[in-house]
Order: sequence, then C-alpha cells, then structure tokens
Amino acid sequence: MRLIQCLYQNQPRAALVEDNDRVRVLDTDTYHLASRAISHGRPLAEMVESALTDTRLDYQTLIDEKRLLPPLTHPDPAHCLVTGTGLTHLGSADTRASMHAKTQIDDSELTDSMRMFKLGVEGGKPEPGEVGAQPEWFYKGDGDCIVAPEDDIPVPSFAQDAGEEPELAGLYLIGEDGTPWRVGYALGNEFSDHVTERYNYLWLAHSKLRACSFGPELLIGELPEHLEGTSRIVREGTTLWEKPFLTGEANMAHSLANLEYHHFKYANFRRPGDVHVHFFGTATLSFADGIQTQGGDRFEIVLDTFGRPLRNPLNTDNAPDTVTLHSL
Repeated sequence: MRLIQCLYQNQPRAALVEDNDRVRVLDTDTYHLASRAISHGRPLAEMVESALTDTRLDYQTLIDEKRLLPPLTHPDPAHCLVTGTGLTHLGSADTRASMHAKTQIDDSELTDSMRMFKLGVEGGKPEPGEVGAQPEWFYKGDGDCIVAPEDDIPVPSFAQDAGEEPELAGLYLIGEDGTPWRVGYALGNEFSDHVTERYNYLWLAHSKLRACSFGPELLIGELPEHLEGTSRIVREGTTLWEKPFLTGEANMAHSLANLEYHHFKYANFRRPGDVHVHFFGTATLSFADGIQTQGGDRFEIVLDTFGRPLRNPLNTDNAPDTVTLHSL
C-alpha cells in the first residue's frame, strides 16, 4: 500500500495510490491518520481503508500543478526532526570486495571512516534482543529543510557542492507515551555538500545542513530486503549522468532495526507528537564520478517499489546569506 500527500481544497490531505494515474483522497492528512492509528491501536493500513472518500484525483495533474507535498509532514515544522546515518551500505559487488579488503589491515592503519565501516560490517546486524555497532549519525535540520517532490532544491551561497544522495528514508511518529512508531518508508534525496565533507571529515556536520526531499510516495508495510533503483541527473532535457543503486538490508552493513535503535535510544528523540525523517545512507553518488551540478539540473531517483520517481530541480539563484548579529 502506498500513500501520497497533496493539497486538496487548499488543505493537506493524504491519498491512496490506486494506480500510476489515479489517487483516492482520504479524509485527513498523513500525520493525523497515523495519530488516529496509534490512538486506536489499529494497523495504519486499516485506518487508510476506513478514511477513504469517494474523491479520486488525476496523479499527473497534481504533479503538473505542483500540489504534491512530502508524504508525511508535521503541522509545526519545528516538531519534525530530519537526521540520517552514513557508511551503512556495502555498494556494488566490486566496491564491496574493495571495502572488505581495506578492512583487513591493522586497525591502526585504518582511517576513521574505514574503521566506522568495519564496525558496521562486523557488528551492524545483531541478533534479536542484542545491541549492534553504533553507526555514523548526522543532523540535517527540522521540517523547514524539507522540499516537496517536484519543487526546487535550494543551494546556499556558501555551498561548495550540490550533490544528490539517493536513499531510503524511514518516517516516524512518536506516540503520546513516547513510543516511536514507524509510519512507513519513502524514497529520498538526502542532498549534501560533498566538497565540504571531503576537505575534512570533521566538516560532515556542515555538509549535511542542507535541504532534502523525499517521496512522493509513502510505502506502508514491510520493506523488501533487496532493492534496485536508478539515480540520474538531467540537464537541459538530456541525461547528464545515470547510475543504478542498491539498497535494502541485503545491501547494507547495518540492519534497519539497529539504525533505528541507535537513533531512538536518546530520550530527546522520543518527544510525544514529533515526526522524524531518518535517511539510511547510500553508496552511489554522481560526485564520485566527477560530476559537478549546476542550476537548472534535475535530480531523478527511481525505484519501482516506491511508485512514481522523486524529482527535484536544482536552484542556485539564491541571494547571498547575510547574518547580522545584535547585542541585547
């Protein structure tokens, strides 16, 4: 089952994806639908069925009219936390063999990044009831950093790079008793400044404070262990770069449960009513192939399990960021 969220009669509303052409509107948005499921103690899929209306909309028209929204939003963006984990994916077969070879040397010779990757390979998939290795973790921002599908991804004037990161994102709502509930999964573009990160890995935190996008569809239920998608950049109507990417637990050093545990183990990430968007990482980047993006380029991330592709143009026409500090 897949949902989108869109503007209908000037209000956010969830809608069930019936096929590639039509969606059926629900009587509320995704946030309140998930809250309803938690309070009633019923599966989200059941709540979707009970919330269906008779209104059907043309999917392409929603796209053309820029009425798509991220598939899960919070009424107050300050109560949506966007985070992620890195060094989680094994990559393609050749990359995997190379990475494993590099981890066989003495720990004292490993870079910090390779040491982190090795920890994941050796301990990122613990047995049920056990705690696995901690992953790399980063903060991206609150709900104001989220860009809707089809909308422009802005690039700050101080950025050194503007590169896509095709990933899965877990979407969560914290219940009134502080219990995290997974609403579902979405296709995401985590989007980062790779030049800044490459200069010094201690600048990773800076490189991640950028916009991001996810959707347009929310997948409810179990996630397949093996997923294959395609990431591409289109410039002036022509594909500039295209590459397949692998994701899902079969292609990861960490289990999703381990990544979720190490995020939600912190009490301040279990504040009742909050929404969390957590990116699970990737091993495929155009930056690694020497691609330099420019304004007007369009990112397209495709994975059939998630329905329609996630598409976002790149907007570099932003005024210089000026900060004036005043003393009280």
